[in-house]
Amino acid sequence: MASLLNPCLAFDGNARQAMEFYRDVLGGELELGTYAEFGSPDAPAGKVMHSTLRTPDGFTLMGWDVRETMPHTPGNNVAVFLGGDDAELRGYFERLSAGGTVTLPLEKQLWGDEAGSLVDQFGITWMVNITQEQS
Repeated sequence: MASLLNPCLAFDGNARQAMEFYRDVLGGELELGTYAEFGSPDAPAGKVMHSTLRTPDGFTLMGWDVRETMPHTPGNNVAVFLGGDDAELRGYFERLSAGGTVTLPLEKQLWGDEAGSLVDQFGITWMVNITQEQS
């Protein structure tokens, strides 16, 4: 099997809601397991230990709830990037922004592509770039 690099997002108790939201936005199959299901006797009920969303477009997004013994420090030093020449990216941008904040409207940028960014309702930063044919 080849090595993989996938984003794995950390949440503070709302990983299930976030990953179900991303499934609704991006489509695909969501696998989800709680700490209790993996055999952790002291885990709070319902907290997600591991989840993986695999979409029809070939995206893989992972998520989990941090344990109480670990600090959860959301920040703006990482963003999930969606890019390509697919017009469907506009719909992803619109649906991801529901309940969140658009930080850069999805519009034509200096480099010629249509691009935008947002922070979703779960505090995750997303960047979308739709490649345009250069004339």
